[in-house]
Amino acid sequence: MRRFFCTCGHPVFFENAMCIGCQARLGFDPGRMEMLSLRLEDDQWVAGEGTVWSLCANGASHGVCNWLLPADQNETLCRGCRFNRTVPNLTLPANRARWQRLEQAKKRLLYTLMELKLPLELAGETRGLGLMFDFIEDTPGGNGFTESRAFTGYSAGVITVNLLEADDAAREEQRQQMNEKYRTLLGHLRHESGHYFWHRLAADDDTRGAFLALFGDESANYAKALETHYKNGPPADWRTRFISAYASAHPAEDWAESWGHYLHIYDALETAAAHGLTGRWPTQLTIEERISLWRELSVTLNELNRSVGLADAYPFVLNTAVELKLTFVDRVISLLQTPQ
Repeated sequence: MRRFFCTCGHPVFFENAMCIGCQARLGFDPGRMEMLSLRLEDDQWVAGEGTVWSLCANGASHGVCNWLLPADQNETLCRGCRFNRTVPNLTLPANRARWQRLEQAKKRLLYTLMELKLPLELAGETRGLGLMFDFIEDTPGGNGFTESRAFTGYSAGVITVNLLEADDAAREEQRQQMNEKYRTLLGHLRHESGHYFWHRLAADDDTRGAFLALFGDESANYAKALETHYKNGPPADWRTRFISAYASAHPAEDWAESWGHYLHIYDALETAAAHGLTGRWPTQLTIEERISLWRELSVTLNELNRSVGLADAYPFVLNTAVELKLTFVDRVISLLQTPQ
C-alpha cells in the first residue's frame, strides 16, 4: 500500500473518510489509485483540480465505504461496491460494523489486484467470468439452532464469506478450533481470489502441466481430500512442502494458499517501500528478489510484534518448495495481466 496525504499535508490512510488534520472529507479514486481531499461546493463534492465526485451510496448511507465515482456516472455505487451480489442484513445491529470490516478487506484486495493490473470485470460486463461477492450469515432455524450454514469459499465467479469471519471473537474461536496461526478477513479474500483467477485463466496444456508438477492433480476428489485432511490432519512433513497445513489438503487449496501469500508479500513489500524501509518497489524486483527480501523483512516484522507482546504477524516459512510455487503464481499473473 502506498502512502497518502491530504492537501493540508497530513498523512491519511486507505480506510480514512476524513482528515484528522483539517477535517476535509476524503475519498479514494480507483481510477488514479489516489486518496482525494474534497470540499463541498453548491451541494457537490469537488476535488482540488475541480473534478466533481459522488460518494458511494454504501458510504453515504451506511458508512462502510470511502470510494468515489465521477458525478457524471449513472451509478450510485462505486466500482468496488458494484462487485457485491449479497450484502449483510442491516436490520441486525452488529452487521453494519461487520460489513464495514468486510468492505475494508475487500477494498484492500481489489487495490492489490488493480496494482497488479489483473482483469477485474463485473458479472454481466463480460462474456467471460465476472467476479462477485456474497457476504452472508448462517440462517437461524427454530429453537436457536442453525438451519443453514454459510461457508466461506469460491464457486463459479462468486467469493462467499461467512459474516461471522468479520466478528473478532467468532473468528478467533474458529482459528483456535482449526489450530491455525493466522486467520484474517484479508487472508480469506486473497485466498479465494486465487480460486477465481485460476478458474478465469483457462490454462493451456503447458501451464496445467507445470501446475501438476508443482501442486498435484487438481481433479482429485475435493470432498474426499478435505474429509481426510480434517480427520487425519496434514502429513508429518507438510512444513517442507507447503506454506500452511491447509495447503496440504488438496492441490486446489495449495494453489490458492500460494496465490494468497503472493498477494500478502506484494502488498507488504509495497508498504515497506512506501515507508522507506526498502530501496525498491516490488515492481522493480524479480520474484526471486521479492522472496529473498520478504524473508528478511518478515523476520523483522515478527520481532517487532513480539517486542510489543503480539503474536507473529507472518507465522510462515518460505521453504524451497513454496518458493517454486510463488514463482509459478508470478508466471500465471503475467498471463492474466491486461495489455498496457
